[in-house]
Amino acid sequence: MTVMWRYQIHTALVLFLSFWSLAEGGKLLVVPQDGSHWLSMRVVLEELWERGHEIVAVIPEASLLMKSSQSFTIKTYSVPYTQEFVDRFYNSIGEKSFDNHPLLEKITILLSNISDLTNMFSSACRQLLHDEELMNYLRDSKFDAIMMDPVLPCGPIIAEYLSLPSVYFMRGLPCTLDYKATQCPSPFSYVPRDFTTNTDRMTFMERVKNLLAGFSEQLLCYLFYIKYENLASEFLQREVMVLELFSKASIWLMRYDFVFEYPRPIMPNMVYIGGINCKQKQQLSQEFEAIVNASGEHGIIVFSLGSMVSEIPMKKAKEIADALGSVPQTVLWRYTGEVPPNLPKNVKLLKWLPQNDLLAHPKTRAFITHGGSHGIYEGICNAVPMLVMPLFGDQMDNAKRVESRGAGLTLNILEMTSKDISTALKAVINDKKYKENVQRLSDLHLDRPIHPLDLAVHWVEFVMRHKGAPHLRPAAHDLNWIQYHSLDVIAFLLAVVLLSLFISLKCCLFCCRRCCCKKGRTRKPIKSKSH
Repeated sequence: MTVMWRYQIHTALVLFLSFWSLAEGGKLLVVPQDGSHWLSMRVVLEELWERGHEIVAVIPEASLLMKSSQSFTIKTYSVPYTQEFVDRFYNSIGEKSFDNHPLLEKITILLSNISDLTNMFSSACRQLLHDEELMNYLRDSKFDAIMMDPVLPCGPIIAEYLSLPSVYFMRGLPCTLDYKATQCPSPFSYVPRDFTTNTDRMTFMERVKNLLAGFSEQLLCYLFYIKYENLASEFLQREVMVLELFSKASIWLMRYDFVFEYPRPIMPNMVYIGGINCKQKQQLSQEFEAIVNASGEHGIIVFSLGSMVSEIPMKKAKEIADALGSVPQTVLWRYTGEVPPNLPKNVKLLKWLPQNDLLAHPKTRAFITHGGSHGIYEGICNAVPMLVMPLFGDQMDNAKRVESRGAGLTLNILEMTSKDISTALKAVINDKKYKENVQRLSDLHLDRPIHPLDLAVHWVEFVMRHKGAPHLRPAAHDLNWIQYHSLDVIAFLLAVVLLSLFISLKCCLFCCRRCCCKKGRTRKPIKSKSH
């Protein structure tokens, strides 16, 4: 009877605390981005939901990875394209990465891809903003804050329309707009620009390249965001610049840290949460445990080129398969394309991998990756040397960071041969310096006072509780370009100096004249009187 009574009291207490936490919880609106961006954001949302907050995520009807959830509410809106189109679109991004074109043609393709991307997503945003029923629901729900990935700025437009404090959750914005929007200094001399593959220690010619890349950013961002600026101006019924929208964010949660990112200035509302996707190791299933154990003393290699690469050209697949057969390790290759005819016995093709759990296994010797930030951080968290084969976007820069830290090697996926792959893979596995370097990075990354997930959750709750974080917003936002660079002060001081010099010169000249005149009068001969 006593045990039963204690059980009932315990149950009642748990229920009370659950209802109490729900009562104390806030309401958070979420406007996420598709693809790998969603995977790490979902981890934060689930943690917020477990803490008693009500989460409402607004997603398009057709998406790659954003699906229904048992943890929080999903509100969908119609889009002018189908699920089949979305699948083809994302697959084509991976497939085009294997096309080798001349530089001029690459630039043309890049501009065409930017146009297609902005057309697709800006049209989806227009559908959302003009969905009266959904927008009325969002307006009437009285959210405490909005959380978003702003790289495609539909979320910032909604935040401005609903007058909600916003939390940005992101890897970065094109053209360093994240640092421009926060009024954060970003010197060309040691802060490498996107797609330059520069490090923070540049030669003279690399600094020239960095400066030119910085100037060209303006055109790229204009093409990327012009449709959103027009849409925002139309919807908000006033002239809107995309930089103005971005500058309204209360907190920027940046998915990297200074173990991976090069040291640079940051603002007080920028919080680094690199490695947020590194989960606790889970027990491998019997299938994978059997494969790993069967690898013997040589161990395993984990190989994945990301979710957007379902298949690669057969010629390249044969070269990769031939190289993988030259190492004694068992290779677990996430691949869903046509099986290469020369696939060696030590390679297991799988449609899905428990990537983080495999990387955490002590038998894992190397990680072949495309260089996405999620995979890179899982490699760092678990101290696994990496062979990076970047495909597109920021993956080239990520690969350069891995290589510059001595944590792995990089191969050009368009030019690499079977011999190149084999040589690089053997070096990463057998040369102890790569393991030692990545272990050092892992030790630095894991030596932190608070886990990135807890840090992210704290700042989201902070914004919800305090309706923003205006005390972290620098006064630079209220200054124009002339005031920011103190050009008006310099002009004033220069005018004072010039005026002082002018007055001093005039005084000197006046004194000189007076002196000369007196001397002239004293030296004037006196005529003698004639008798």
